[in-house]
Amino acid sequence: MKRALVAFVVALLILASPADAQRRRRAAAPPPEPVPAQHVVIMDAASGAILACEDCETPVPPASMSKLMTVLLVLEALQAGDITLDTRYRVSEYAWREHGAPSGGSHMFLPINSEVAVRDLLRGAVIVSANDACVVLAEGLAGSEAAFVARMNRRAQELGLRTARFRNATGVDDPEHVISTADLARLARHLILTFPDFYRTYSERSFTYANRTQENRNPLLGAFDGADGVKTGHTDSSGYGLVGSAVLNEQRRIIAFNGTNTMAQRRSEAIRLMRAAFFDYSVVQLAAAGDQIGEAEVWLGSRSRAPLVTQNAIVVGGTRAVQEGLTAHIVYDGPLHPPIAEGAVVARLVIEGPGYTTQEFPLVAGRKIGRANWFSRAWEGLRLTLFGG
Repeated sequence: MKRALVAFVVALLILASPADAQRRRRAAAPPPEPVPAQHVVIMDAASGAILACEDCETPVPPASMSKLMTVLLVLEALQAGDITLDTRYRVSEYAWREHGAPSGGSHMFLPINSEVAVRDLLRGAVIVSANDACVVLAEGLAGSEAAFVARMNRRAQELGLRTARFRNATGVDDPEHVISTADLARLARHLILTFPDFYRTYSERSFTYANRTQENRNPLLGAFDGADGVKTGHTDSSGYGLVGSAVLNEQRRIIAFNGTNTMAQRRSEAIRLMRAAFFDYSVVQLAAAGDQIGEAEVWLGSRSRAPLVTQNAIVVGGTRAVQEGLTAHIVYDGPLHPPIAEGAVVARLVIEGPGYTTQEFPLVAGRKIGRANWFSRAWEGLRLTLFGG
Protein backbone atom coordinates (compact mmCIF):
# COMPACT_ATOMS: atom_id res chain seq x y z
CA MET A 1 0.00 0.00 0.00
CA LYS A 2 1.56 3.27 -1.13
CA ARG A 3 1.07 6.53 0.76
CA ALA A 4 2.09 9.96 -0.46
CA LEU A 5 1.56 13.17 1.50
CA VAL A 6 -0.16 15.88 -0.50
CA ALA A 7 1.33 19.07 0.88
CA PHE A 8 -0.53 21.43 -1.43
CA VAL A 9 -3.84 20.48 0.14
CA VAL A 10 -2.76 21.76 3.53
CA ALA A 11 -1.46 24.95 1.95
CA LEU A 12 -4.78 25.54 0.25
CA LEU A 13 -6.62 25.00 3.49
CA ILE A 14 -4.48 27.58 5.27
CA LEU A 15 -4.95 30.16 2.52
CA ALA A 16 -8.70 29.64 2.20
CA SER A 17 -11.02 32.07 3.93
CA PRO A 18 -14.76 32.87 4.00
CA ALA A 19 -16.11 35.44 1.60
CA ASP A 20 -16.83 38.21 4.07
CA ALA A 21 -15.31 39.62 7.23
CA GLN A 22 -18.09 38.53 9.53
CA ARG A 23 -17.80 34.90 8.49
CA ARG A 24 -13.99 35.08 8.74
CA ARG A 25 -14.18 36.20 12.35
CA ARG A 26 -16.83 33.70 13.37
CA ALA A 27 -15.29 30.76 11.48
CA ALA A 28 -12.16 31.14 13.61
CA ALA A 29 -14.20 30.34 16.71
CA PRO A 30 -14.28 26.79 18.11
CA PRO A 31 -17.19 24.52 17.14
CA PRO A 32 -20.48 25.29 18.88
CA GLU A 33 -21.17 23.56 22.18
CA PRO A 34 -22.92 20.18 21.98
CA VAL A 35 -26.70 20.50 21.74
CA PRO A 36 -29.52 18.24 22.96
CA ALA A 37 -30.27 17.10 19.41
CA GLN A 38 -28.81 13.70 18.49
CA HIS A 39 -27.24 12.40 15.28
CA VAL A 40 -26.59 15.89 13.92
CA VAL A 41 -25.37 16.60 10.40
CA ILE A 42 -24.71 19.90 8.66
CA MET A 43 -24.21 19.75 4.88
CA ASP A 44 -23.26 22.21 2.16
CA ALA A 45 -25.90 21.65 -0.51
CA ALA A 46 -23.87 22.83 -3.51
CA SER A 47 -21.04 20.34 -2.99
CA GLY A 48 -22.62 17.75 -0.73
CA ALA A 49 -19.71 18.22 1.69
CA ILE A 50 -20.49 17.34 5.30
CA LEU A 51 -19.48 20.30 7.47
CA ALA A 52 -20.32 18.73 10.83
CA CYS A 53 -21.23 15.22 11.90
CA GLU A 54 -22.20 14.05 15.37
CA ASP A 55 -22.89 10.33 15.02
CA CYS A 56 -24.59 11.20 11.74
CA GLU A 57 -23.86 7.93 9.93
CA THR A 58 -25.63 5.70 12.49
CA PRO A 59 -28.99 4.31 11.31
CA VAL A 60 -31.81 5.74 13.43
CA PRO A 61 -35.63 5.76 13.28
CA PRO A 62 -36.48 8.62 10.89
CA ALA A 63 -40.22 8.90 11.57
CA SER A 64 -41.93 11.07 8.94
CA MET A 65 -38.60 12.31 7.57
CA SER A 66 -38.59 9.07 5.57
CA LYS A 67 -41.48 10.54 3.55
CA LEU A 68 -38.80 12.33 1.54
CA MET A 69 -38.25 9.00 -0.22
CA THR A 70 -41.98 8.40 -0.65
CA VAL A 71 -42.38 11.78 -2.33
CA LEU A 72 -39.26 11.29 -4.45
CA LEU A 73 -40.65 8.10 -6.00
CA VAL A 74 -43.90 9.88 -6.87
CA LEU A 75 -42.00 12.78 -8.45
CA GLU A 76 -39.91 10.34 -10.51
CA ALA A 77 -43.09 8.64 -11.72
CA LEU A 78 -44.44 12.05 -12.75
CA GLN A 79 -41.17 12.87 -14.50
CA ALA A 80 -41.26 9.55 -16.37
CA GLY A 81 -44.82 10.22 -17.55
CA ASP A 82 -46.23 7.15 -15.77
CA ILE A 83 -48.79 9.36 -13.99
CA THR A 84 -49.91 12.99 -14.02
CA LEU A 85 -50.88 15.39 -11.27
CA ASP A 86 -54.51 14.79 -12.28
CA THR A 87 -54.25 11.00 -11.86
CA ARG A 88 -56.71 9.93 -9.17
CA TYR A 89 -56.24 7.14 -6.62
CA ARG A 90 -58.89 5.47 -4.46
CA VAL A 91 -58.61 5.58 -0.67
CA SER A 92 -58.58 1.95 0.48
CA GLU A 93 -59.99 0.75 3.78
CA TYR A 94 -56.44 0.01 4.93
CA ALA A 95 -55.25 3.55 4.13
CA TRP A 96 -58.31 5.03 5.88
CA ARG A 97 -58.44 2.78 8.96
CA GLU A 98 -54.72 2.33 9.71
CA HIS A 99 -53.39 5.72 8.57
CA GLY A 100 -56.38 8.04 8.27
CA ALA A 101 -58.78 9.64 10.73
CA PRO A 102 -59.37 6.50 12.90
CA SER A 103 -55.59 6.10 13.43
CA GLY A 104 -55.11 9.41 15.20
CA GLY A 105 -51.84 10.17 13.35
CA SER A 106 -51.11 12.91 10.84
CA HIS A 107 -53.62 12.69 8.00
CA MET A 108 -55.76 14.56 5.46
CA PHE A 109 -59.15 13.26 6.70
CA LEU A 110 -59.52 11.34 3.43
CA PRO A 111 -62.92 9.57 3.23
CA ILE A 112 -62.85 5.83 2.60
CA ASN A 113 -63.36 4.86 -1.07
CA SER A 114 -63.01 8.48 -2.23
CA GLU A 115 -60.79 9.28 -5.20
CA VAL A 116 -58.10 11.92 -4.75
CA ALA A 117 -55.80 13.62 -7.30
CA VAL A 118 -52.07 13.05 -7.06
CA ARG A 119 -51.51 16.83 -6.77
CA ASP A 120 -53.55 16.91 -3.54
CA LEU A 121 -52.00 13.74 -2.15
CA LEU A 122 -48.50 15.11 -2.75
CA ARG A 123 -49.24 18.41 -1.06
CA GLY A 124 -50.81 16.61 1.86
CA ALA A 125 -47.78 14.35 2.25
CA VAL A 126 -45.34 17.28 2.06
CA ILE A 127 -47.07 20.09 3.95
CA VAL A 128 -49.00 18.27 6.68
CA SER A 129 -47.15 14.92 6.67
CA ALA A 130 -50.36 13.03 5.91
CA ASN A 131 -49.93 9.30 6.48
CA ASP A 132 -53.14 8.43 4.62
CA ALA A 133 -51.94 10.38 1.56
CA CYS A 134 -48.63 8.47 1.53
CA VAL A 135 -50.34 5.07 1.70
CA VAL A 136 -52.81 6.00 -1.03
CA LEU A 137 -49.91 7.08 -3.25
CA ALA A 138 -47.98 3.90 -2.45
CA GLU A 139 -50.94 1.63 -3.25
CA GLY A 140 -51.81 3.58 -6.36
CA LEU A 141 -48.29 3.48 -7.80
CA ALA A 142 -47.22 -0.03 -6.82
CA GLY A 143 -50.41 -1.92 -6.05
CA SER A 144 -49.62 -2.30 -2.35
CA GLU A 145 -47.62 -0.55 0.33
CA ALA A 146 -45.26 -3.55 0.55
CA ALA A 147 -44.47 -3.38 -3.18
CA PHE A 148 -43.90 0.36 -2.91
CA VAL A 149 -41.55 -0.13 0.06
CA ALA A 150 -39.50 -2.54 -2.04
CA ARG A 151 -39.14 0.26 -4.59
CA MET A 152 -38.10 2.67 -1.82
CA ASN A 153 -35.31 0.37 -0.69
CA ARG A 154 -34.13 -0.35 -4.22
CA ARG A 155 -34.02 3.37 -5.08
CA ALA A 156 -32.21 4.18 -1.84
CA GLN A 157 -29.42 1.77 -2.74
CA GLU A 158 -29.22 3.21 -6.26
CA LEU A 159 -28.74 6.66 -4.72
CA GLY A 160 -25.98 5.38 -2.44
CA LEU A 161 -28.04 5.72 0.76
CA ARG A 162 -26.46 2.64 2.31
CA THR A 163 -28.01 2.97 5.77
CA ALA A 164 -31.59 3.12 4.49
CA ARG A 165 -33.89 0.25 5.48
CA PHE A 166 -37.53 1.21 4.87
CA ARG A 167 -40.40 -0.93 6.12
CA ASN A 168 -43.36 1.37 5.37
CA ALA A 169 -44.21 4.46 3.32
CA THR A 170 -45.00 6.71 6.27
CA GLY A 171 -42.26 6.35 8.89
CA VAL A 172 -44.49 4.89 11.60
CA ASP A 173 -42.51 3.07 14.28
CA ASP A 174 -40.87 -0.17 13.18
CA PRO A 175 -37.60 -1.38 14.73
CA GLU A 176 -36.24 -2.24 11.27
CA HIS A 177 -37.23 1.09 9.64
CA VAL A 178 -34.01 3.14 9.86
CA ILE A 179 -31.71 5.55 8.01
CA SER A 180 -28.89 7.82 9.14
CA THR A 181 -29.33 11.58 9.35
CA ALA A 182 -26.42 11.94 6.91
CA ASP A 183 -28.34 9.86 4.36
CA LEU A 184 -31.48 11.90 5.06
CA ALA A 185 -29.50 15.05 4.24
CA ARG A 186 -28.18 13.40 1.05
CA LEU A 187 -31.74 12.42 0.10
CA ALA A 188 -33.02 15.96 0.72
CA ARG A 189 -30.16 17.39 -1.37
CA HIS A 190 -31.01 15.06 -4.25
CA LEU A 191 -34.67 16.05 -4.12
CA ILE A 192 -33.87 19.78 -3.96
CA LEU A 193 -31.43 19.67 -6.88
CA THR A 194 -33.49 17.30 -9.05
CA PHE A 195 -36.95 18.81 -8.56
CA PRO A 196 -36.39 22.51 -7.77
CA ASP A 197 -39.82 23.58 -9.03
CA PHE A 198 -41.71 21.11 -6.88
CA TYR A 199 -39.41 21.76 -3.91
CA ARG A 200 -41.16 25.10 -3.40
CA THR A 201 -44.09 23.11 -2.02
CA TYR A 202 -42.04 22.39 1.11
CA SER A 203 -42.12 26.10 2.02
CA GLU A 204 -45.91 26.40 1.92
CA ARG A 205 -47.15 27.33 5.38
CA SER A 206 -50.55 25.61 5.26
CA PHE A 207 -52.68 23.25 3.22
CA THR A 208 -56.45 23.17 2.81
CA TYR A 209 -58.32 20.09 1.64
CA ALA A 210 -62.06 19.46 1.91
CA ASN A 211 -62.48 22.73 3.83
CA ARG A 212 -59.93 21.68 6.49
CA THR A 213 -56.79 23.80 6.86
CA GLN A 214 -53.68 22.40 8.54
CA GLU A 215 -50.36 24.11 9.24
CA ASN A 216 -46.88 23.12 8.12
CA ARG A 217 -44.99 21.84 11.19
CA ASN A 218 -41.51 22.94 10.01
CA PRO A 219 -40.32 25.28 12.82
CA LEU A 220 -37.72 26.98 10.60
CA LEU A 221 -40.30 28.52 8.27
CA GLY A 222 -40.70 32.14 9.31
CA ALA A 223 -38.16 31.76 12.13
CA PHE A 224 -34.96 31.71 10.06
CA ASP A 225 -34.47 33.98 7.06
CA GLY A 226 -34.13 31.94 3.90
CA ALA A 227 -35.57 28.71 5.33
CA ASP A 228 -37.65 26.92 2.71
CA GLY A 229 -37.97 23.27 3.83
CA VAL A 230 -37.91 20.48 4.32
CA LYS A 231 -39.47 17.77 6.66
CA THR A 232 -40.21 17.15 10.33
CA GLY A 233 -40.60 13.79 12.03
CA HIS A 234 -41.81 12.46 15.36
CA THR A 235 -42.49 9.07 16.90
CA ASP A 236 -41.97 7.69 20.40
CA SER A 237 -38.82 5.90 19.20
CA SER A 238 -37.21 8.76 17.29
CA GLY A 239 -38.21 11.78 19.35
CA TYR A 240 -38.70 15.06 17.50
CA GLY A 241 -36.50 15.37 14.42
CA LEU A 242 -36.01 17.59 11.40
CA VAL A 243 -34.41 17.81 8.01
CA GLY A 244 -34.13 21.53 7.33
CA SER A 245 -32.75 23.69 4.55
CA ALA A 246 -32.19 27.39 3.97
CA VAL A 247 -30.45 29.78 1.57
CA LEU A 248 -28.37 32.71 2.81
CA ASN A 249 -26.02 34.87 0.72
CA GLU A 250 -26.67 32.54 -2.25
CA GLN A 251 -25.48 29.50 -0.32
CA ARG A 252 -27.70 26.61 0.71
CA ARG A 253 -27.17 24.52 3.83
CA ILE A 254 -29.00 21.38 4.92
CA ILE A 255 -29.26 20.19 8.52
CA ALA A 256 -30.71 16.99 9.95
CA PHE A 257 -31.11 15.66 13.47
CA ASN A 258 -33.47 13.74 15.72
CA GLY A 259 -33.90 12.89 19.38
CA THR A 260 -35.17 16.16 20.87
CA ASN A 261 -37.86 15.76 23.51
CA THR A 262 -40.43 18.42 22.59
CA MET A 263 -41.56 20.51 19.63
CA ALA A 264 -40.17 23.60 21.38
CA GLN A 265 -36.78 21.98 21.78
CA ARG A 266 -36.81 20.91 18.13
CA ARG A 267 -37.50 24.50 17.12
CA SER A 268 -34.68 25.99 19.21
CA GLU A 269 -32.20 23.36 18.05
CA ALA A 270 -33.17 23.81 14.42
CA ILE A 271 -32.57 27.55 14.59
CA ARG A 272 -29.30 27.13 16.49
CA LEU A 273 -27.94 24.53 14.08
CA MET A 274 -28.95 26.52 11.01
CA ARG A 275 -27.19 29.60 12.36
CA ALA A 276 -24.10 27.51 12.99
CA ALA A 277 -24.34 26.07 9.47
CA PHE A 278 -23.92 29.51 7.93
CA PHE A 279 -21.79 31.41 10.45
CA ASP A 280 -19.52 28.83 12.11
CA TYR A 281 -18.74 26.56 9.16
CA SER A 282 -17.33 27.08 5.70
CA VAL A 283 -16.40 25.01 2.66
CA VAL A 284 -13.15 24.98 0.72
CA GLN A 285 -12.62 23.50 -2.74
CA LEU A 286 -9.19 21.87 -2.82
CA ALA A 287 -9.27 20.74 -6.43
CA ALA A 288 -11.60 20.88 -9.39
CA ALA A 289 -12.73 17.78 -11.25
CA GLY A 290 -9.96 16.67 -13.60
CA ASP A 291 -7.07 18.29 -11.71
CA GLN A 292 -3.85 16.25 -11.44
CA ILE A 293 -2.73 16.06 -7.81
CA GLY A 294 -0.07 13.34 -7.85
CA GLU A 295 1.44 10.30 -9.55
CA ALA A 296 1.53 6.54 -8.93
CA GLU A 297 4.35 4.13 -9.72
CA VAL A 298 3.75 1.71 -12.61
CA TRP A 299 5.50 -1.65 -12.96
CA LEU A 300 6.60 -2.62 -16.46
CA GLY A 301 4.41 -0.06 -18.15
CA SER A 302 4.89 2.09 -21.21
CA ARG A 303 5.38 4.87 -18.62
CA SER A 304 6.95 4.49 -15.20
CA ARG A 305 4.40 6.73 -13.48
CA ALA A 306 0.69 7.34 -13.93
CA PRO A 307 -0.80 10.81 -13.40
CA LEU A 308 -3.51 10.79 -10.71
CA VAL A 309 -6.49 12.98 -11.50
CA THR A 310 -9.53 13.90 -9.41
CA GLN A 311 -12.73 12.22 -10.52
CA ASN A 312 -14.90 14.93 -8.96
CA ALA A 313 -14.28 18.27 -7.29
CA ILE A 314 -12.70 17.79 -3.86
CA VAL A 315 -14.46 19.92 -1.28
CA VAL A 316 -14.03 19.84 2.49
CA GLY A 317 -15.87 21.71 5.18
CA GLY A 318 -15.71 22.51 8.86
CA THR A 319 -14.65 25.30 11.16
CA ARG A 320 -11.46 27.14 10.25
CA ALA A 321 -9.71 25.61 13.25
CA VAL A 322 -10.58 22.12 12.03
CA GLN A 323 -9.64 22.90 8.43
CA GLU A 324 -6.19 24.14 9.39
CA GLY A 325 -5.49 20.85 11.19
CA LEU A 326 -6.21 18.64 8.18
CA THR A 327 -3.67 16.51 6.34
CA ALA A 328 -4.06 14.59 3.09
CA HIS A 329 -2.30 11.67 1.48
CA ILE A 330 -2.71 9.52 -1.63
CA VAL A 331 -3.21 5.79 -1.08
CA TYR A 332 -3.05 3.06 -3.71
CA ASP A 333 -2.08 -0.60 -4.13
CA GLY A 334 1.18 -0.26 -5.96
CA PRO A 335 3.04 -0.27 -8.07
CA LEU A 336 0.17 -0.30 -10.55
CA HIS A 337 0.11 -3.07 -13.15
CA PRO A 338 -0.67 -2.19 -16.77
CA PRO A 339 -2.64 -2.06 -18.91
CA ILE A 340 -4.32 0.92 -17.22
CA ALA A 341 -7.31 2.56 -18.87
CA GLU A 342 -7.60 6.33 -18.79
CA GLY A 343 -10.26 7.24 -16.25
CA ALA A 344 -9.93 4.01 -14.25
CA VAL A 345 -10.04 4.50 -10.47
CA VAL A 346 -6.57 3.50 -9.24
CA ALA A 347 -6.09 5.47 -6.00
CA ARG A 348 -7.81 7.61 -3.42
CA LEU A 349 -7.11 10.84 -1.61
CA VAL A 350 -7.60 10.49 2.15
CA ILE A 351 -8.22 13.67 4.16
CA GLU A 352 -8.20 13.46 7.95
CA GLY A 353 -7.50 15.46 11.07
CA PRO A 354 -8.58 16.19 14.65
CA GLY A 355 -12.31 16.78 14.96
CA TYR A 356 -12.87 15.85 11.31
CA THR A 357 -14.66 12.80 9.91
CA THR A 358 -12.12 11.18 7.58
CA GLN A 359 -13.13 11.40 3.93
CA GLU A 360 -11.84 9.58 0.88
CA PHE A 361 -12.04 10.81 -2.70
CA PRO A 362 -11.42 8.57 -5.77
CA LEU A 363 -8.50 9.36 -8.06
CA VAL A 364 -8.33 8.12 -11.64
CA ALA A 365 -5.55 7.51 -14.12
CA GLY A 366 -5.00 10.65 -16.17
CA ARG A 367 -3.90 8.76 -19.27
CA LYS A 368 -3.85 5.31 -20.82
CA ILE A 369 -0.76 3.27 -19.98
CA GLY A 370 0.09 0.05 -21.81
CA ARG A 371 2.61 -2.68 -21.09
CA ALA A 372 6.33 -2.10 -21.57
CA ASN A 373 7.95 -3.48 -24.76
CA TRP A 374 9.18 -7.09 -24.88
CA PHE A 375 12.81 -6.12 -24.27
CA SER A 376 12.00 -4.23 -21.07
CA ARG A 377 9.87 -7.10 -19.78
CA ALA A 378 12.58 -9.65 -20.62
CA TRP A 379 15.28 -7.56 -18.94
CA GLU A 380 13.18 -7.17 -15.81
CA GLY A 381 12.59 -10.93 -15.71
CA LEU A 382 16.34 -11.57 -15.98
CA ARG A 383 17.07 -8.98 -13.30
CA LEU A 384 14.63 -10.61 -10.90
CA THR A 385 16.12 -14.03 -11.61
CA LEU A 386 19.68 -12.86 -10.96
CA PHE A 387 19.21 -10.38 -8.15
CA GLY A 388 15.77 -10.96 -6.62
CA GLY A 389 12.92 -8.48 -6.17
